[in-house]
Amino acid sequence: MALRVLPDRSLRQEADGLHLDLSGLGGRWIDLILSTDPALAVPGFALSFLDAEGRPGALLAEEARRGGVFAWTGRVPPEAAALRIATRLGRGPLPLEAVRLRRLGRLALLGRAARRDPGLALSALSWRVQGKKVRARGFVERALHRRRDGGYPAWARAHRRDAAERAAIQALVASWPDPAVVSVLMPVHNPAPKVLRAAIASLRAQLYPHWELCAVDDASTDPAVTALLAREAAADPRIRVVRRPENGHIARATNDALAQAKGPWCVFLDHDDVLAEDALFEVARAAREDPGLVLIYSDEDKIDGRGRRFEPHFKADFDRELLYAQNYINHLTAVRTDALRHLGGLRPGFEGSQDHDLLLRLTAGLDPARIRHIPRILYHWRAAGGSGTFSDRALAQAEAARLRALAEVVAGSGARAERGPEGFNRLVHPLPAPPPPVSVIIPTRDRADLLAVTLDGLLARTDYPAIEVVVVDNDSREPATAALFASLAGDGRVRVLPVPGPFNFSDLSNRGAAAATGPVLLFLNNDIEVIGPDWLTELVRQAVRPEIGAVGAKLLYPDRTIQHGGIVLGIDGVAGHSHLGVPDSEPGYFARMRIAHEVSAVTGACLAMRAEVFAQVGGFDAQALKVAFNDVDLCLKVRAAGYRIVWTPFASLIHHESKSRGPEDTPEKKARFEGETRVMLGRWGGELRADPYYNPNLSRLSAHYRV
Repeated sequence: MALRVLPDRSLRQEADGLHLDLSGLGGRWIDLILSTDPALAVPGFALSFLDAEGRPGALLAEEARRGGVFAWTGRVPPEAAALRIATRLGRGPLPLEAVRLRRLGRLALLGRAARRDPGLALSALSWRVQGKKVRARGFVERALHRRRDGGYPAWARAHRRDAAERAAIQALVASWPDPAVVSVLMPVHNPAPKVLRAAIASLRAQLYPHWELCAVDDASTDPAVTALLAREAAADPRIRVVRRPENGHIARATNDALAQAKGPWCVFLDHDDVLAEDALFEVARAAREDPGLVLIYSDEDKIDGRGRRFEPHFKADFDRELLYAQNYINHLTAVRTDALRHLGGLRPGFEGSQDHDLLLRLTAGLDPARIRHIPRILYHWRAAGGSGTFSDRALAQAEAARLRALAEVVAGSGARAERGPEGFNRLVHPLPAPPPPVSVIIPTRDRADLLAVTLDGLLARTDYPAIEVVVVDNDSREPATAALFASLAGDGRVRVLPVPGPFNFSDLSNRGAAAATGPVLLFLNNDIEVIGPDWLTELVRQAVRPEIGAVGAKLLYPDRTIQHGGIVLGIDGVAGHSHLGVPDSEPGYFARMRIAHEVSAVTGACLAMRAEVFAQVGGFDAQALKVAFNDVDLCLKVRAAGYRIVWTPFASLIHHESKSRGPEDTPEKKARFEGETRVMLGRWGGELRADPYYNPNLSRLSAHYRV
């Protein structure tokens, strides 16, 4: 179907997406409606205004509505010439059917704002009457972006399939030649009949009809369970039941189900959980789109005894480091049948963590391109009476099995698997012998009080044995700084490199790297405070791994709230810090702040990497990114070169952020920041729209993992 644009406006295809002409609309308020094929479950778009030279602005926060519709209401900037519409996931064609654009008059605009937030709308009207147009505009924008109801229940209602979407999916499936059968593997042992009936009912309700249920009764002692399975099998030829003569636990029962499977893909379903109605359709569609896939997984949530949904897990794309620590993939999991059989299925003896063991073995050495994450909640994990799992009853045994599974996968690598915080795995990588010298590069200008704390932590309170410190001095003039440098003159570990001229963090860091002699570089701000002796050892353990390009630490504000938990792309336009301001005592989103995991970027305030990688990617951009975003740009170059980036909580420091330079509050600093923002949007627009480690269903207003 041809793309419709109403009213008729120029819409042209460019390399970075569709460009919608906005001539005559600068400074006007508009209502923008984007319609998609409801069968595709599009998670959203990447929208940004372009000026006359094609330079993009910050990403806009569109709102999802029912039936594959997305909307944005707001004021077009006076300098805007076009609107760029791009895919948010960064892959595949733009799934757009229609674009509708309507100008809003004052009354319509105020009415829209009043429906969202009457108080803010009244404030806007009051300021407008007083002639304060800019202030009134701000209140209107706040009201328009205020959600009338929030939280996960509201999100779940907004993303529920409606009749039009269901019909579109069924029509699409009917058009597929030779649709593949999906084999659902279900081990059954004494569930409450009510929850077993609900699990099977969710399978019968699938919008994708080409499935088979391979159910194995693992010697249930409840005759009601046996009778229920027999009735279900008699009523539907797609359901087959095998009964084991003795209880063999989940692994053996699942393997017996696998032996019955006839489809090219297997999906795991616990006897008490529930599938979303489009679960098997999404799996089948992904498999059709990419025949090379081996593993497909989705987001999930939990349901209580009344069927109410809560605690959603919006997951990252494949993250090997995170999977080492926890089975974040979990549900829904689909695996190619031949790959599953090649591995021998699940392994008895890993009860409680048998699925984690399977995924660790399956993904070891597997190209991430053969793994697909579907950012949609397709599985509802029951958390209620009558659905207890082995993991609930024997948590310690499950943790031990998980740790043993990791130890076997990394055997021979020199890495050591040990129990980490919250009971998750921690993988401790080996440190070369002897430990490689680390060159610590610290750009500075005066503020001897801060720098003295940083240097004392490095030289006296860090247990790493081979440290070279290169202090890059950018026109320090205060006597206290000169006295500090003089006091360090006799320490052979410290060199002061004078680099006069205007402040340019990228250039200062590049100069320091050029003067460094160590094979590992550590870029460190002059306002970092060491709080534990082993932080640098942890960074080096990660940085020397051949596949790792850069490593970041957990940085805390002095009040022990998180300043840096990794960088998330697309937040507030370009990038933002994960878990900013969250107390360090909190584990974070599904324990992210307790677990080493992959990220798209880490802050240059504490960034370790091998000198050869730094040279390979050309270092920091000292021309276009003198102060802001140079660390993000560096990390994106590192990832483009094929390396991974790791953030680790096992290197933790205090960061007295911005105390040496101050805030970005002068006209000159603001202009420079805006220019650097434009550079990033132009250079890395596609990457900023689709951070693989941050789910597209989560808010881009902040990186607090909220819908």
